Amino acid sequence: MIPKKPDAARLDKIVADARRAADTREQGYRERSLKMYPWICGRCMREFTHANVSQLTVHHRDHNHNNNPPDGSNWELLCLYCHDNEHSRYLEADRGAGLQAPEMQAATHNPFAGLAGLIKKKE
Repeated sequence: MIPKKPDAARLDKIVADARRAADTREQGYRERSLKMYPWICGRCMREFTHANVSQLTVHHRDHNHNNNPPDGSNWELLCLYCHDNEHSRYLEADRGAGLQAPEMQAATHNPFAGLAGLIKKKE
């Protein structure tokens, strides 16, 4: 069977779509932050290379994913583990925010009430 020649128009469309996707990706906050900051986790200081940069995440310091200033002041690069830890701490703090500590009653017992009598008996 003779292999079919590729359709030039179809190949051009695939290449154009790939280039458009790459341009869109470069405008995203992840690509901008990876260009802006060194590839090091901000918490554990683990270093990343091209081989494992997919394990480096962009963390929004104020936890608002729509807050993406051009200077990157709301971002920090964290590894997957530190990023998960940060979000679990945030969720735990958020859960406890509505709870109030139960009211404690003042202690009424005086542990030294009979001490003077015990000391006089020994003398």
